[in-house]
Amino acid sequence: MNAHRHFDTIIIGGGQSGLATAYHLRRYTSNYLILDNQPQPGGAWQHGWDSLRLFSPAEASSLPGWLMPSAQEGFPTRLEVITYLTQYEKRYNLPVLRPVQVETVEHHEDMFVLHTNQGEYRTRTLICATGNWSNPYWPYYPGQELFSGTQLHSAQYRSPDEFRGKKVLIVGAGNSAAQILAEVSRVATTQWVTLDEPNFLPDEVDGRQLFQAATARYNAAQQDGSAPPPGGLETIVMVPSVKEARERDVLHARRPFISLLPDGVVWPDGTPETIDAIIWCTGFRPALHFLRPLGVVEEDGKVATEGTRASRQPGLWLVGYGGWTGFASATLIGVNRSARQTAGEVNEYLQKQAAPTTD
Repeated sequence: MNAHRHFDTIIIGGGQSGLATAYHLRRYTSNYLILDNQPQPGGAWQHGWDSLRLFSPAEASSLPGWLMPSAQEGFPTRLEVITYLTQYEKRYNLPVLRPVQVETVEHHEDMFVLHTNQGEYRTRTLICATGNWSNPYWPYYPGQELFSGTQLHSAQYRSPDEFRGKKVLIVGAGNSAAQILAEVSRVATTQWVTLDEPNFLPDEVDGRQLFQAATARYNAAQQDGSAPPPGGLETIVMVPSVKEARERDVLHARRPFISLLPDGVVWPDGTPETIDAIIWCTGFRPALHFLRPLGVVEEDGKVATEGTRASRQPGLWLVGYGGWTGFASATLIGVNRSARQTAGEVNEYLQKQAAPTTD
């Protein structure tokens, strides 16, 4: 095996979680590599819609070691986040190889074997930081395959232009749905579909206060030994576009339809309605299909973990997939805790493996 493809640690994923973990890992070893399947830096932010912005200021949306530069106007745009991640990678000289698509991972003789479109790589430890963006979740409704209109997921949405003059359903109760609804409703007739009534923050509260409040609840739960409360970061933030949509009186949600027709949907009372398009803002699932040969991926697509460490596979960690891999770990500012912990655990694991055994 080529020595240049034999590492102490490989991180799969060069977005915000992979970079944050590498920042801490570089303090322990230089024999590590980041494999990223994107052609350019920026992770999933490269694929967000054109008008996407953070809902926290730059200083509250930064990776470890270096604050994100202040936005030129308001909160940072998608392009400003991409620029920050690109410069972060260069600032710390992080060893990212791209584009490399990891297809499957096996484990043989205390080594992970990564089969990629660029050949084989081997590593003693493996950190997955692929996130969820490449695995959008589409809920199923009867007749969905018969619908002849446009269906796309928020992962594919770019701008409202293609929906101009149409009747559009926005499905989902999170920030993505609210922001997409806000701009599509300017050019189209829209209806917002949610399982429950959306939960809005007060106008003066942005993502910074939301994160701080959720962190306080998490820390309190940790101190008294109880389970952290569910949610906490899912409430809709009243960014300017959503406030403007409220002024136009379009932030009204209704409960879901029960089925689809070739030209529309059927509501719970049996009433059919013609619809031109549906935008599914229904979240994502972990992008971990390449781990299936290890037998650790469960039915819900997750991997059982203790913190970020995989419970059933020594030498494997997962960072940045949401609450099950660390509180707020899917956010720019929240991933630092999980990244630091993971790097320390990886170092301890490698030290133990290298230590001589005594009879």
